[in-house]
Amino acid sequence: MAKQSHQCQCSHCQESGEHPEKRLHHQMNLFLSRLDEQQRRWYVALESFRLGRGGVGRLAQITGMDEKTIWRGRREVESELEGRPTQQVRQPGGGRPRVEKKHPKSPDT
Repeated sequence: MAKQSHQCQCSHCQESGEHPEKRLHHQMNLFLSRLDEQQRRWYVALESFRLGRGGVGRLAQITGMDEKTIWRGRREVESELEGRPTQQVRQPGGGRPRVEKKHPKSPDT
């Protein structure tokens, strides 16, 4: 089942009729719906750099992402993604804890 993309909440997208940004915002949200969590964060961070002052708030409105998440992405991109895993999405130890603990085999058995 495909993930549904966010519906932009900016004033242009909320109005009836066509607006040049309406299609762009729809395409951005469609693209974001296909990325993993860190890729979304980094893409939106790059777009916020491009928009300049006020870009984080504007992109939060367009994408539905939290501003703190976008700021985190900006910090990660500015540090050239240092310390970010290249082969997996989450940092080692990240994610949900196991439901069952693995017990090491005892030397007696």
